[in-house]
Amino acid sequence: MRILIADSGSTKCDWLAITEGGQELGEFHTMGFNPYFHDANLVEREMKANSQAMAMAEGVDRVYFYGAGSSSPELCAVIAEGLERVFPGAVVHVGHDLDGAAYSTYTGEPAVTCILGTGSNSCMFDGKDVSEEVPALAYILGDEGSGSWFGKKLLAGFLYRKLPAEIQADFQSKYGLDKLSITRKVYQEPDANVFLASFMTFLGQHKEHPFIQNWLDEGFKAFLDAHVACFEGAERMPVHFVGSVAYHFQDALKQACADRGYTVGNIIKKPIDGLANYHVKFILNSL
Repeated sequence: MRILIADSGSTKCDWLAITEGGQELGEFHTMGFNPYFHDANLVEREMKANSQAMAMAEGVDRVYFYGAGSSSPELCAVIAEGLERVFPGAVVHVGHDLDGAAYSTYTGEPAVTCILGTGSNSCMFDGKDVSEEVPALAYILGDEGSGSWFGKKLLAGFLYRKLPAEIQADFQSKYGLDKLSITRKVYQEPDANVFLASFMTFLGQHKEHPFIQNWLDEGFKAFLDAHVACFEGAERMPVHFVGSVAYHFQDALKQACADRGYTVGNIIKKPIDGLANYHVKFILNSL
């Protein structure tokens, strides 16, 4: 049996092919698929344009896709339809990226698992059920502590000329953006959340500056207060994190968690390997 597992954020998607015994058969990457922004036609088109995906398409028996935005049966169906066109002989399961995050970090005990990447979200997993207490409100109303949240802070600070002089000058030198180009990207073009989150690389280059450290502390504590404090007993269980923002800014994240009284568990950049292990141990053996 050939199984294809996918972990998709809004920016990119990691794919891993394995046997039912866990032997790796290959991996590849595509753009991220989010049903809030992408339809089945785009999923089909992008997948068929990937030579690695098409090389194994006929031999795939099962697809497990976990993605940002796939939070209801209707939204999951959008992604599933596109994938079923690409893998016609496979049983396709589409779930939320929260499910994927929870499975990938599971250590055998109940825990809160958080996503901090382009967007942000959280859940609690007891080994059987993945549950949410508050919804993810996406980059306009929510996404506290995410790449899009910090990107908004950076662009607003730049346009308002509120950044420290050296950071303001470096930003202008690197990107050459002005108000018109920024507002067009944010308000008129697709994937504004990805555009906003793209500036995390720049923030990473200045993360030791006290001004940016204050932002990181503010953003991570806003996330913890909205998305971790909502779980009863969160201070008595591990809090796991997945995503590039959590991984690359983990020193500031750990400090924010310590200040709020939370115990940090795993911090992983990409859940795909943990997902493969979980499926072999808990899903495929039960088929």
